[in-house]
Amino acid sequence: MHDKEVKGILSAKNGMNLYRGCTHGCIYCDSRSRCYQMDHDFEDVEIKRNAPELLEAALRRKRRRCMITTGSMCDPYLPLEKKEKLTRCCLELIDSYGFGFSVITKSHLVLRDLDLLKRINRKTKCVVQMTLTTVDEDLCRVLEPKVCTTAKRAEVLNILRDEGIPTVVWLSPILPFINDTEANLRGILNRCFEAKVKGVICFGMGVTLREGDREYFYKKLDEHFPGMKQRYIETFGNRYSCDSPNQTNLMKIFREQCQRQGVLHSPDAVFTYLNEFEDKQSGEQMTLF
Repeated sequence: MHDKEVKGILSAKNGMNLYRGCTHGCIYCDSRSRCYQMDHDFEDVEIKRNAPELLEAALRRKRRRCMITTGSMCDPYLPLEKKEKLTRCCLELIDSYGFGFSVITKSHLVLRDLDLLKRINRKTKCVVQMTLTTVDEDLCRVLEPKVCTTAKRAEVLNILRDEGIPTVVWLSPILPFINDTEANLRGILNRCFEAKVKGVICFGMGVTLREGDREYFYKKLDEHFPGMKQRYIETFGNRYSCDSPNQTNLMKIFREQCQRQGVLHSPDAVFTYLNEFEDKQSGEQMTLF
């Protein structure tokens, strides 16, 4: 890992990434793609050391409070966060200035900050988004080898449910010929419904691959799934979107089950919910855009 002083921390849509790079080792990670122009090894995580200072300055300039989001490109709860506490520091600022918060993570370390998450959620809205890809624990250890498995993430979702923190699940990616089965889909959805998630985000049953990401993914397929790389090449070529042959049936099941349970499942509906700032003290709601 290494430090970097950056010039800004909040995007135009109020998102931030406190670290750059990742050590989770997920074999399919799009953030490895060369289009993001990372100038260091992916596992050599860049720590944006002045992020809290920049965040506080940005929050002070805001005319209206809104949702602040993190985790879209880099998990803010990497193992190094235990020591660095950059995410916690920024959470304290978000709480202090009365903004809402939404985070995407695969790590149970998010529970370390449960006190702050609850404090934010009492005043505005705090949403924890968790990625789930497979109910097979052994397969999970192959696909996402250096982060807690699905069972632990489901446990986190249940704890957050009991603590009154709303949650959303990212059902992504569903890898063709690997975890694109009805049994896997139903298993993940059952964990979502048990945790009473607010929504499930799914853009389709498949995976996206591009330069940088594709090479790493194929290397891992050779290590863990002999012959699978050739099957991908023959089926998808250099396509960006690699859709499961089972997509039509799986998406039908996904929509029917979510609708039956009253769970938000269209991307537009889920993102509208995530982006909407709530002032619970005044009852006011404001959209991010």
